[in-house]
Amino acid sequence: MIAPSKEFDLAVVGAGIVGLSCALAAARRGLKVIVIERNSRARGASVRNFGLVTVTGQDRDTVWHRARRSREVWREVAAKAGIPIVQQGLWVAAQRPESAALLDAFMRSDMAEGCRLLGPSAARRQCPELRTPGLKAAFCSPHELRVESREAIPMLTDWLARDHGVEFRWETAVHAVEPPRLDTSRGPLSAAAVVVCPGDDLVTLFPERLAAARVGRCTLQMLRLESPGFALPGTVMSDLSLLRYGGFASLPEAGVLRRRLESEQSEYLRHGIHLIIAQGPDGSLIVGDSHHYDPAAEPVADEGVYRLIFDEYRAVTGRPPPAVRARWTGTYATASDGAVLIDAPSLRARLVVVTSGVGASTGFAIGEEVIGGLFNG
Repeated sequence: MIAPSKEFDLAVVGAGIVGLSCALAAARRGLKVIVIERNSRARGASVRNFGLVTVTGQDRDTVWHRARRSREVWREVAAKAGIPIVQQGLWVAAQRPESAALLDAFMRSDMAEGCRLLGPSAARRQCPELRTPGLKAAFCSPHELRVESREAIPMLTDWLARDHGVEFRWETAVHAVEPPRLDTSRGPLSAAAVVVCPGDDLVTLFPERLAAARVGRCTLQMLRLESPGFALPGTVMSDLSLLRYGGFASLPEAGVLRRRLESEQSEYLRHGIHLIIAQGPDGSLIVGDSHHYDPAAEPVADEGVYRLIFDEYRAVTGRPPPAVRARWTGTYATASDGAVLIDAPSLRARLVVVTSGVGASTGFAIGEEVIGGLFNG
């Protein structure tokens, strides 16, 4: 049993990337921190994703600045915690004139600093292994970085415990939060402030506040493929991706591209497919993904969706996909009116949910914002 008299400055509920980010921001202030997780390790979106810190093309108002800050923290933390950065940069293969026009428009914005838009010949010289049929242009960003999330999250956890004195309580459910008291499955715990980071658990803590914010759930399908025998120039995306990132999708030229994709790839849009191909240090590929919005996440993957992902892989790479090593589904919280929910159920409690699938890209910045709001006042 945890003694109720033992006090912490901060208790964080949830050991995903958002919870760990809050713990880091608090520990850097010299606060005594405990992280409470109902599973034996992180099991949610933080370890089921690409591990991609996407900066370029993110929505300017809600994501872009947070992503830039989070990328810098990732670089610092990765060096100190021994987390390998396995891939850097982003490559968007534009297969249609409308995509090239959209990317050209983006290049005229200040968000494109450091990026390049290559013509087909220059793109093929830079990456001859990527044989996109009818390539119209290739957009290259140097700003992205990627970690292997299933390795990085445990390593980040160990580093927080070892170097920052953060305590962890695993296999412990939190039933009620009324700072300074928390009721857990292992007894009461005392903390001056609490941050609840539930991921897509929409019913255990503060369900009425999550419902009022219209937070739902998105389910996606992903794969790991064997090495294709060549190295990618960075994480690769396709035309479909341009409609899913606000920095691209908010431009007037995106409407023209959307109309063409609706006529040519309506089924892809219906399943929320946009291609991402990320390469690991062993050459294997993480490929995805689809997006289905339903509070009751479907546990069974749809093979037809995987076929569409494979077809888009062929269209971008000009090659058949390698053999499948693993398939899985992921889930994350979603909402239509913002990238993150930061709510205050009470003066010393915060409810924090990334509602747009950008936890890896924005988590560290969000953690700094949340802890600053809790403790600066």
